[in-house]
Amino acid sequence: MAVNNIRKLGGSEANILVIRLSAMGDVAMTIPVLRVFRATYPDVKLTVLTRKFFAPLFSGIENLEVYHADVDKKHKGILGLTRLSNELKKQKITAVADLHNVLRSNILKNLFFLKGIKTIQIDKGRAEKKALTRSKGKVFKQLKTTHQRYADVFSALGYPIDLSTHRFPAKQSLTPDILELTQNSTKKWLGIAPFAQYDSKTYPLESIVEVIDTLDKEENFEIFLFGGGKREADILNNIASKYKNVTNVIGKLSFEGELKLIGNLDIMLSMDSGNAHLAAMHGVPTITLWGVTHPYAGFMPFGQPIEHAILPNLAKYDQIPTSIYGNKVPEGYENVMNSIPPQKVITMINKL
Repeated sequence: MAVNNIRKLGGSEANILVIRLSAMGDVAMTIPVLRVFRATYPDVKLTVLTRKFFAPLFSGIENLEVYHADVDKKHKGILGLTRLSNELKKQKITAVADLHNVLRSNILKNLFFLKGIKTIQIDKGRAEKKALTRSKGKVFKQLKTTHQRYADVFSALGYPIDLSTHRFPAKQSLTPDILELTQNSTKKWLGIAPFAQYDSKTYPLESIVEVIDTLDKEENFEIFLFGGGKREADILNNIASKYKNVTNVIGKLSFEGELKLIGNLDIMLSMDSGNAHLAAMHGVPTITLWGVTHPYAGFMPFGQPIEHAILPNLAKYDQIPTSIYGNKVPEGYENVMNSIPPQKVITMINKL
């Protein structure tokens, strides 16, 4: 390990700029990596460049500052990114870990590189992912996890870390508003996040309702529904209103409050979406439902066994994965999520 140089880099105190702007699931996946970095190099400061909304994700990580990127207004475009680079210069950045690798972060990376600051960018493994998702000549194998790709960036900067040493923090205390919402129920707490960005990896609503209906009748779980936006809030309010043990969380808590509640769940059921990573970063057993995407692409929630991933009928839908994010759906694959029986989901939940 580059232990001798962790205090000083380029003649100044080490301060690594970590760029990870969006989306929420990708930002959440950085958390276990940054925890390990912090435990390994406690004297190296981390400055995380991300959206203001995501700041609560980094709560509890010492010697870490979140710098807000206003990429929609103040820091928009090349002029805005130049302004952002000049602002960050005042933070005395000594190295840059670009965990995003998009046009915006490329511009920032180059601006720092021109100032003589070492910059390393994530290798997203695009060629491997293309081979995994193509219909002809598919190379169906487990790819490197996104968490490990993040860790590799720090290794290339001279700070190798071992993700197997990760330790989850203690559960956070519940605030009065959370206690009011949960009524301090002594049942097991189950979170369900039924939505995803694309329909191709969203479990049909009638199937989710069947899962909820069965579990509510069994009376073993207090069920909390997660989502965002008015449309999803209306859907989940309608579902929750019909059951004794079901609560819709949307609009009831701040994002920080939702994170604390998620961290205190006993189980989370989620699609291949950001909520799965929010739960996994707290060490919550997380069951994921997958459509045209697949865990082999490297987006399995941190620390979760592959057995917690429930997949469609791969014998019938043998082109899966057809895309990394779920945006490419071959003809005939529109209803792929229907091939996951609700009873299989219920059995897995009751097993944990």
